[in-house]
Amino acid sequence: MAARSPAAAGFENECREIHGACDEPRRLSRLLAHRSASERQQIKATYRAMFGEDLAGRLHKTLTANQDNELCNLLYLWMLDLAERDAIMARDAIESGAAADYRALVEVFTRRKQDQLFFTKQAYLSRFKKNLEQDMDTDPSHPYQRLLVALATSHKSHHDEPSRHIAKCDARRLYDAKNGGGTGSVDEAAILEMFSKRSIPQLRLALCSYKHIYGHDFTKVSKLNGSL
Repeated sequence: MAARSPAAAGFENECREIHGACDEPRRLSRLLAHRSASERQQIKATYRAMFGEDLAGRLHKTLTANQDNELCNLLYLWMLDLAERDAIMARDAIESGAAADYRALVEVFTRRKQDQLFFTKQAYLSRFKKNLEQDMDTDPSHPYQRLLVALATSHKSHHDEPSRHIAKCDARRLYDAKNGGGTGSVDEAAILEMFSKRSIPQLRLALCSYKHIYGHDFTKVSKLNGSL
């Protein structure tokens, strides 16, 4: 029989400690806090092999019994895959309807790569038995929901090289849309159209161009105006 590697043995020892501390959030945090994302995934795999149970699922049981314990919730989310964590964040934002949660979800959509968003949508469907895009469209009057739907349905290839010329043109369009072409009202339809037709990298470049040209973030001025 081949000898176990020191790394594998170390994870086995830690998994035994974790198994004995699953109902002690503070002790668990001390065991897991210093681990990297890749190490946490190895710990999860080792834990399943040793105890026949998903570690995140076991932590969810602890969370269920301690709903008001924020540390339990953080530990549970921390042990999830990125796609699963984003799916849960999306669900919480949709169910709460809070503007702050929607802003966090917009950030997820704009910072994740297209393949990561694909896995998030798959995780959402698997966990909640619904399509993320459909759930996000429950309140069309909510400005953040309209923005999210535009991002989620974007059909532009995310593999295309972003164009600086297009970004500068889009920055100008965003500026004009925010000022309603001089009328003082926001041309929301123009903003949503752009977000639905540009790739995330292209949108990032447009927002950078906007800040460079006009001296402030588009998102900050949007917040001040109380719109998108």
